[in-house]
Amino acid sequence: MIARFAPSPTGPLHLGHAFSALAAYEAAREAGGTFLLRIEDIDQSRARPHWEAQIYDDLRWLGLTWPEPVMRQSDRLPAYRVALERLWTRGLLYPCSCRRRDIEEAASAPQEGAAPVVGPDGLVYPGTCRNRPRSGDMPEDALRLDMRNALKDIDIILFMETGAGPGGETGEIRIPRHTLIHGIGDIVLARRDMGTSYHLSVVLDDAAQGVTHVHRGQDLFAATAIHVLLQRLLGLPVPLYHHHRLIRDEAGKRLAKRDDARALAKYRAEGKSPEEIRAMVGLG
Repeated sequence: MIARFAPSPTGPLHLGHAFSALAAYEAAREAGGTFLLRIEDIDQSRARPHWEAQIYDDLRWLGLTWPEPVMRQSDRLPAYRVALERLWTRGLLYPCSCRRRDIEEAASAPQEGAAPVVGPDGLVYPGTCRNRPRSGDMPEDALRLDMRNALKDIDIILFMETGAGPGGETGEIRIPRHTLIHGIGDIVLARRDMGTSYHLSVVLDDAAQGVTHVHRGQDLFAATAIHVLLQRLLGLPVPLYHHHRLIRDEAGKRLAKRDDARALAKYRAEGKSPEEIRAMVGLG
């Protein structure tokens, strides 16, 4: 078993991160496997060295260890470009110049009474640029997956869930073609300011590291269909997925990095122990 924890160095780790990291670490340890740490720093506009350093400090304080060196996504841009080129040559990508406002305006236009559909990445893209040809490097364009073309020979996406999705989904999860086309749509695989995207990078990185079990929050359950589809398209192995509950505040809201009051560094400064943190997230 190979499990991983893959935070972004864009803010302090909070209690939700602690729960996810500890859950993956203990699952790997109990199975006699390996726990990996990966730094997901493709968003260089927000990634900061001091946040990365604090990730290491916080996780070591919790008692976690991992093999060195740590994989950093910013070192893997050539691998992402190779995968994108493979999808280009198969006619599965197209350039998109739409901004978020363009998509919102298109989605709000009258569509015979149909309400806009929201997928894992927000509003499902209406296909405005779908027939645009490739021209040069197009640095100002994003690259989108043509979902209909991608699913030409695929009727259903399957993966095994050993945890539970937000609706209690577990066991063999089957995502039909219709849901991928109309409920997820033409997702971005390379953002104009990154040269890749979370979806593409996480799939390639998990395969490169031999990850066999993916532990992560239920907020990413809907995105798993995207990841399994990319694994199918790129000929990559499909790991087992384990989506776990989210750590929430007193109002039931999912914790985010802006919740500095629940940052691990703050609890450390207040004198909390790793054992107390485990108890706070229900692992005591």
